[in-house]
Amino acid sequence: MFGTALAADTHDAAAHEEGTFSSPEFWVAVAFVLFVAIAGKKIVQGLNKLMDDRTALIKRTLGEAEALRAEAQRARAEAEKALTESASLAEGIIAQAKKEAEYLTRNAAEQRQASIARREQQATDRIAQAEAAATKEVRDLAVDVAMAASRALLREQVAGNKAQALVDDAIAELPRRLH
Repeated sequence: MFGTALAADTHDAAAHEEGTFSSPEFWVAVAFVLFVAIAGKKIVQGLNKLMDDRTALIKRTLGEAEALRAEAQRARAEAEKALTESASLAEGIIAQAKKEAEYLTRNAAEQRQASIARREQQATDRIAQAEAAATKEVRDLAVDVAMAASRALLREQVAGNKAQALVDDAIAELPRRLH
């Protein structure tokens, strides 16, 4: 029995081997494996292409980000430089404005002093003119009074025609001598 069983097993195995290549399940399995291998290869190639495209996009985006970062740093440096220049320019403008204010203050003070000096001189000149006019008026009045007194005195002391001639001569000489 054992021999028969072994012979039957061998016969079944041979039949089974011959039947394996003729079996539709075997060929479906082979077709499935081939399909998966071919499709897998295509899928892997597609995934690799997608990954490569994604990697390229990320690299391009990183490159753009680096360029933008560098540009931002340049812009920041330029802005800081402009700020520094503006600050120094503002300090210069302030210093210049202070100098101009000091100059204008000094100039205004000098002009004020000059104006005061001119007004003082004008007042002094007016006072001198007034004094001269008053002195001349007093002299003129003194001459007039002296002449009137001389006339009156001579009339009293000298009589007659001779007196009249002397009075007229003295009166004629008085203005020339007093003035």
